[in-house]
Amino acid sequence: MSVVHSGFFLLPILAVLAPLVARGLGRWVRIPIVVFELLLGILAGPSLLGWVEPSDLFAELADFGLAMLFFMAGAEIRFGAIAGRPARRASLGWLISLVAGVVAGFILAPGPGAVVIGVALCSTALGTLMPILRDAKELDTPFGQAITAIGAVGEFGPLVAISLFLGTREVGVATLVLVGFVLVAALAIWLAVRADHGSLHRFVNATLHTSGQFAVRLVFLILGGLVAVSLWLDLDMLLGAFTAGIVWQLIMRSAKEADRDAVESKVEAVAFGFFVPLFFLYTGVTFNLSALVADWRILVLLPIFAILLLVIRGLPSRLAAPVGSTRRDRWALTLLGATGLPIIVAVTTIGTEEQLISPGIASALVGAGMLSVLLYPLIGMTLHGDRQVVTSPAYDPLSSPR
Repeated sequence: MSVVHSGFFLLPILAVLAPLVARGLGRWVRIPIVVFELLLGILAGPSLLGWVEPSDLFAELADFGLAMLFFMAGAEIRFGAIAGRPARRASLGWLISLVAGVVAGFILAPGPGAVVIGVALCSTALGTLMPILRDAKELDTPFGQAITAIGAVGEFGPLVAISLFLGTREVGVATLVLVGFVLVAALAIWLAVRADHGSLHRFVNATLHTSGQFAVRLVFLILGGLVAVSLWLDLDMLLGAFTAGIVWQLIMRSAKEADRDAVESKVEAVAFGFFVPLFFLYTGVTFNLSALVADWRILVLLPIFAILLLVIRGLPSRLAAPVGSTRRDRWALTLLGATGLPIIVAVTTIGTEEQLISPGIASALVGAGMLSVLLYPLIGMTLHGDRQVVTSPAYDPLSSPR
């Protein structure tokens, strides 16, 4: 059986196994399912059992899964709720994290790789946190809005930094190109806000339960279009994916609530039922475990990076704490703000491809991101007081098992 054929057989098995394992262990401790997807990918990949090998096809599908993850993150943000103080203070906290991260990078790996480390350490995994907040009924609370602001800046800011400092252009030219993309994105957002979407919403409603599925097809058109623009401009594709989610949210803002919920359910099914799990599984498959354990100095970096995420990204996130937050809530913000993985995977991939960092450092950073996803949301929501309400047995691939 070829590498691709075995992957087609084994990856769906792993994708089904992850929520089953998570649900079984959920009786004792609630762990985000992405952790099990990553671990199962490592187990089945070349680092251990060797059942699944990397391939160009699965790499492309995993890239699309990462794009879908950022699309869903952009679609979840409610800008009206985070505008003003939360956004300003979250932005200030992120700038502090970026500077501190680059300084730490120069200390640990002097040279151009310091920027890679700095960008990785100033990121927040909004796409991983939003379902957890939604399940805990926290999205519309001051605490949830603060986390949303921290996560939005913690995903968009690193994407801008990647485009400016890790591209093939000089910083001045890269800035002009980025401004060009911002203008395109602003035009798309303006049309999404100002255009009359009545006919569109009626057509979406008419095809909700038919083979047409116009809403889902339109999502892929918007996502593909803005990703294509970002790639054409030689920017990171995730910038386009994140913007596409914002545009789609604004288009559906004035739709009937029932239609909006139905469309959201369908898009989530496509994203979290296939593409996003494939990204996390394939990240595990391609995880370079041998590079991590080959040198004890690299292995020691894993807990160091995990702690640095907490210090460099988590502590400045406290600036966005709502007025009157308790000490426990501030520590919860610290832990949730320090939760990072998708940006870490993206920036370390660029770093290794451009030979800015070694595979060992990349594996230590990704491993630290895995630890942050495993530990920080669990501890943070426990400190805050998880008010999760069980309403149905529905499964959300990025959430904790109910």
